[in-house]
Amino acid sequence: MPGTDRARRPRAAAPRRELPLDSILVGDCVAQMARLPEKSVDMIFADPPYNLQLGGDLLRPEGGKVDACDDEWDKFDSLGAYDDFTRDWLAEARRILKDDGTIWVIGSYHNIYRVGALLQDADFWILNDIVWRKSNPMPNFRGTRFTNAHETLLWCAKDGKARYTFNYRAMKALNDDLQMRSDWLLPICAGGERCKDGSGDKAHPTQKPEALLYRVLLASTKPGDVVLDPFFGTGTTGAVARRLGRRWIGIEREHAYIEVATARIEATLPLDESAMETVADKRSQPRVAFGLLVESGLVPPGSVLTDSKRRWSASVRADGSLACDPHAGSIHKVGAALQGAPSCNGWTFWHIEEAGALLPIDALRTRHLSGL
Repeated sequence: MPGTDRARRPRAAAPRRELPLDSILVGDCVAQMARLPEKSVDMIFADPPYNLQLGGDLLRPEGGKVDACDDEWDKFDSLGAYDDFTRDWLAEARRILKDDGTIWVIGSYHNIYRVGALLQDADFWILNDIVWRKSNPMPNFRGTRFTNAHETLLWCAKDGKARYTFNYRAMKALNDDLQMRSDWLLPICAGGERCKDGSGDKAHPTQKPEALLYRVLLASTKPGDVVLDPFFGTGTTGAVARRLGRRWIGIEREHAYIEVATARIEATLPLDESAMETVADKRSQPRVAFGLLVESGLVPPGSVLTDSKRRWSASVRADGSLACDPHAGSIHKVGAALQGAPSCNGWTFWHIEEAGALLPIDALRTRHLSGL
């Protein structure tokens, strides 16, 4: 992390090294990233300094001091100095990120807009901005502003055509079978999860909750992927990565944080391999045309398909098309025409009777895939 006197200057080319998996690199994040191989990591999670620009102590109503982030690593001489620092680490992040990898950056209103603009300047493609809504935020003790109850995460690919990982169905399953939205209600890090120093105080002022990193990693990585955190702090990213069977690399210059992170990760138990499995994303499965089910005999020509409420029925023809007078065509086209809708997912709309019950033809597609 940076200091206040950090000058932006050309760096000598650093010798490259093999990927130091499951370890913490000690030192400046830009210098350490410069030593990593090009296009070598699958995902980056960055929680950079927020440059909070605090003006004096923040006091509670009874006079107690609020334990806010006032560490030297979060202080910069000017907004320009912060921008220069951000450009430097984003340049290295882009170099080491695989072409199909993604980067997550979290911040508050103090810095996220500057970081977002610089991400776009560096040619990253913003996929989502996620609002982490804190269920138990710190109140605004002075009563002069709204309570600051959220932080923003920017999720980006290297360009608009990148084939990045998004485990859509896993996120849907995590959200009680509803599409995961871009506003996440999660509590801040507290209680037993909060790392403490030798005096019993918070080891890090901005430690992120494991639930937040769990969702990020589960959404955008696969088991065995390499996750880099250039602002490692007390090691939340490493602990969750180990738990989920991902490889990790941390970069941190503060030795007090490194000591806490090392002990924390060593105490983290990985999930069993079977528990790491998630619902398969259909985009990663082989494409199956309805005609393949007809060819294979799973849906023989002449079979009758109906919708789930038996309002319409259609006969299957030898070429995999459906006929339902006066309509004929694909499972999607006929389904849409019957409903007067612009489109239809024929795989879930059409059903076939099997053992006295209606079965969506999507189940037959799954059966066909399992036999490949």
